[in-house]
Amino acid sequence: MTMTSACRNIDTQPAANAAPRRKWSVAEAEALFETPFMDLVFRAQQVHRENFDANAVQRSTLLSIKTGGCSEDCSYCSQSARYKTGLDRQQLMAVAEVVEKAKAAKAKGSSRFCMGAAWKGPKEREMETVLAMVREVKALGMETCVTLGMLKGDQAQQLKEAGLDYYNHNVDTAPEYYDKVITTHTLADRLDTLDQVRNAGINVCSGGIIGMGEGRSGRAGLLVQLANMDRPPESVPINNLVAIPGTPLADAEKLDPFEFVRTIAAARIMMPSSFVRLSAGREQMSDEMQALCFMAGANSIFYGERLLTTDNPEADRDEKLFARLGLRAI
Repeated sequence: MTMTSACRNIDTQPAANAAPRRKWSVAEAEALFETPFMDLVFRAQQVHRENFDANAVQRSTLLSIKTGGCSEDCSYCSQSARYKTGLDRQQLMAVAEVVEKAKAAKAKGSSRFCMGAAWKGPKEREMETVLAMVREVKALGMETCVTLGMLKGDQAQQLKEAGLDYYNHNVDTAPEYYDKVITTHTLADRLDTLDQVRNAGINVCSGGIIGMGEGRSGRAGLLVQLANMDRPPESVPINNLVAIPGTPLADAEKLDPFEFVRTIAAARIMMPSSFVRLSAGREQMSDEMQALCFMAGANSIFYGERLLTTDNPEADRDEKLFARLGLRAI
């Protein structure tokens, strides 16, 4: 079943007499994870087809516009100044260079261009450059997305006026597990930024990372936190931890691939109208595992050879996989 163009519009609001949106409990989410694998994926595929074209996948390109030197202590992050990961610190890129990268991404088939900066939050002098980047990329006819850390004052409104479509700010993990991963800021700090983004009228991109030792209850708690927002994120990136040498999570136990697919399926069921994105960790996934993820309801990927600081499957490999599966880009 193919969605109509009206249903596919993420800004469409429910009718005034529509039934209240379901709120999930952690126990209900855990029950999804406990469902026999084939039944879970089948249910997720049904939900996916009710809301999206099952053979269409959105492609985004992610560019690090300012790399390394972040003051925060996120245990998974190669860009934290607190860890020795061998990453070279780089200053904020020039606007013209970012625009050239965006043009190349568009030529390869990306419809959204995401710009990430390793900051706790942007300073005003840096915002002017980022706003110029947003305006120039938007002028290319691409959707724009940035991840700049925590916002303050009227920064969200400035980004909206520049033409920003999406702001990425992951909640990372379940509330109960958050302080085991990050201690230099709180989950409430992140949620405050998401509120500012919503209030400015910008679409929210927010997900998390699994495989950090959170257990199944933690994965369920992450999805509940996202699904129960007043308005769930329009885009939900699910990252499979890439264990970076030098970080506290360098020796984290690898997640069972089927557990990752279960997480995708549960996210699709719990957030039926959101784009669910295969994000970090895709370089380590087989084509067969990615196909299972698409079957389970994933319909967005990061596209290109690099994410912020980690490898991503080459565009040619993705093109071949799309052709083998009969998928098309949106």
